[in-house]
Order: sequence, then structure tokens, then C-alpha cells
Amino acid sequence: MDELLKLLRRNALETPSNLAKMLNTSEDEIKTRIAAYERSGVIRAYQAIVNEDQLDLDRVRAVIEVRITPEREGGFDQVAGRISRFAEVESMFLVSGAYDLLLFVAGRTLRDVASFVSEKLASMEGVISTATHFMLKTYKDQGVLMETEKAPERLKVTP
Repeated sequence: MDELLKLLRRNALETPSNLAKMLNTSEDEIKTRIAAYERSGVIRAYQAIVNEDQLDLDRVRAVIEVRITPEREGGFDQVAGRISRFAEVESMFLVSGAYDLLLFVAGRTLRDVASFVSEKLASMEGVISTATHFMLKTYKDQGVLMETEKAPERLKVTP
């Protein structure tokens, strides 16, 4: 991956001036390259990684494994395209192994996520089976640790 993209992944708020210094190039060159990445769709969006465990959110997140039957015309893409349009689906990946798709979904309650799976997802043509795993706590998200490391406690020394 391009070094500029690696730096932007680590901190999308880094200024073009600082990026230019880090990459030993001009600020105008950095701006031009970023604009080209945005136009071509390589850079799709800029987002903050938020530690939701620290917020008082009424929200439940789950990982869902989905086994599907590929369609004759379009293979996995047709079914995956239909599934990806659901508002509950935050991320989705084609994966190898026992299941074909890996979905990250969110809802207000466990019941909302369960309803999504039973009423929308499992009933879709092409979906063979699902396995749902509810997320309980986030330790690391997109390479970012969610908890700050605490200094180790010193043991008391006694005579």
C-alpha cells in the first residue's frame, strides 16, 4: 500500500503540510494525490473510530456468518448486494471457510437484531443458513486499542 494511504489510515486529520514532511515531498503533491484517491474511489470516506463502550448508547452489535447459494449470473455478488442494502448492515465481507459472508450489524435491542436475522436475512432467497454472535465488549477496532494501558501497579514491599 502507498505510504500516503498508510499515514491517512493512521490519522486522516493529519495536515497535508505534515504529510509532505513525512514523505519528503511537496504539499501540493500530497493534495493532488489525495484528490486523485478520492475521485477514483480508493478513499471512500473519513471516519472517527469511537469507543462506544464509553458511551451510554442503546445499541446492540452482532457479527453474523451467512452461508449463501451463489446465483448463476453474478455468483455471490448478487445476493451480497441485496444484503448490503439493509440499514442494519454496517460492514460485510466475502470470506473463505464454512460460511460465505461475514456481516457486522447493529440494532437498538437484541430483539431488533434477532428480527433482522429471522425476518429479513434468513428469509432471503439464496440464504442457506446464519450464525449470529453478539458483541459484548470491544478491545480493539480497526487497529486501535479501546482501553488505554494502565501503568502496572507496584507491589508493596514489606520487610
